[in-house]
Amino acid sequence: MTEPTTRATRDAEPAQRHTSLSTAPREPQLPQLGPLGLARWAWRQLTSMRTALFLLLLLSVAAVPGSVFPQRNIDAGRVSDYLAQNPTTGPWLDRLGFFDVYASPWFSAIYLLLFVSLIGCILPRTRQHVKALRSTPPRAPARLARLDEHVEVTTTLPPDEALAAARAALRGKRFRVHSHDTTTVSGESGYLRESGNLLFHLALTGIIVGMAVGHLFGWRGDLILPEGDDFASSATTYNTFSPGPLVGEDAVPGFVMTLDDLDVDFIETPGRSFGTPREFTAHVTVADEPGGPTREADIAVNHPLVIKGADVFLLGNGYTPVITVRDAAGEVLYREATPFLAQDGNYRSVGVVKVPSASPKQLGFTGFFLPTAEPSFANGPVSIFPDAQNPELALSVWEGTLFPGGAPQSVYTLNTEQMTQVPGDDGQPTLVRLKPGETFELPGGRGSITFDEVKRFAGLSIRTDPGAPISLVSALLATLGLILGLTVKRRRVFVRVRPAEATGDTGAPATVVTVGGLSKDADPGLAAIVRAIGAAAQDPHAERTDRS
Repeated sequence: MTEPTTRATRDAEPAQRHTSLSTAPREPQLPQLGPLGLARWAWRQLTSMRTALFLLLLLSVAAVPGSVFPQRNIDAGRVSDYLAQNPTTGPWLDRLGFFDVYASPWFSAIYLLLFVSLIGCILPRTRQHVKALRSTPPRAPARLARLDEHVEVTTTLPPDEALAAARAALRGKRFRVHSHDTTTVSGESGYLRESGNLLFHLALTGIIVGMAVGHLFGWRGDLILPEGDDFASSATTYNTFSPGPLVGEDAVPGFVMTLDDLDVDFIETPGRSFGTPREFTAHVTVADEPGGPTREADIAVNHPLVIKGADVFLLGNGYTPVITVRDAAGEVLYREATPFLAQDGNYRSVGVVKVPSASPKQLGFTGFFLPTAEPSFANGPVSIFPDAQNPELALSVWEGTLFPGGAPQSVYTLNTEQMTQVPGDDGQPTLVRLKPGETFELPGGRGSITFDEVKRFAGLSIRTDPGAPISLVSALLATLGLILGLTVKRRRVFVRVRPAEATGDTGAPATVVTVGGLSKDADPGLAAIVRAIGAAAQDPHAERTDRS
């Protein structure tokens, strides 16, 4: 027989079924943002301070390839050489813009995103800051003893006088004060902290604007000027010329400059400083207009010369041996002061001589200029001192096609892809060693090469940057804003008074003054301020004495 079902059992069954249904897990209902909500979320992420700092870091990382890889707007020849030497990776790097970093789409995108992020961060914070400046300090909490710093004192002053003394003390410490009722006073200070933060971010925007102005409207030209040579400034006479996108050729001032002398002084005393340069000074003669009056001037490291709004910087120096190449008939094919670029502290310099007019094959010379040559060449061609005390040229000779495919080349490199070394009488590659005034007869009736004399050259960079004043002022303002943001503390101090029971045998009335303070960040000085306000409310004469 089955057990009969009781009424209690029948009543419990629906309850159990209800319990089992109520404890079943439910699928979470996620809110749907929608297109507008998604756009608002993306905008808030872009304009957050975390994103701005990340973009600033990303911009600095993105600028690294500009210093690692040759840039087409500075030296197109070096870019062509790199592409020729790296046929696999070079074209991909070129497609990605690594040879024109600062004009590439990805660098411009980071630049513009950082600008938008800063503007989007500054505008709402400025609105909030202005609103805070126009509002009054908030009401005092009901229980000041719960604040980070608090003190409670008793005074014989009436409540209104104690409150007035606290208000005066707060104003003396440059708090903005407001009383929302007759028993409390609220004080707030440190608005310059947010002002400094806003100034810092606004100055960062100014630096970006200054860089953009300099890029768009500025230009830069670099040249190597040997001693005794003249230079007439124009867009086509610089060794490398980089104009801004909005710069025309007429923006380059047409002055004339002559390098009269280049003073270079090296330490000759034996020791750790042996061979260290002491001074670099270029003595020049400048005419603001061709055929105009001239003036003498000096250019030194970190002391540029200003000519018609353009700054002339002395960036480097070196040697330009005067070399003459003749054919078998004695006809001059090449005669120039050829710059050789220093490779170490002793000015072991590399250079190239290209003679495209030679026949039946073009000639090329590549090798070293040694200011103070080590005579034995036991360790190869090396210089033992940077000054020209024992100058010597050590060159190898090549013949063939100097410019394969007509591609541009750097004047400091020799493309030997379609060239071969000229052998000597012994069948070995010809090595030319020359001192000033000496001539070497090339084998096979190819002519001769003469080392005439040694001159120095000055590496000059002439540039204009109309955005530099904007960037300078912005950098100074950014420093000021950073100092304000780091040193100023945002503080709130509240005072509440209430009457107390009569004290002592005299039955004099008493007032309990409670002072509480809080700060937005760690503030070691807040406790002293709270105690000072409490002491002023207890005895205002003592506060005046302390200030005096």
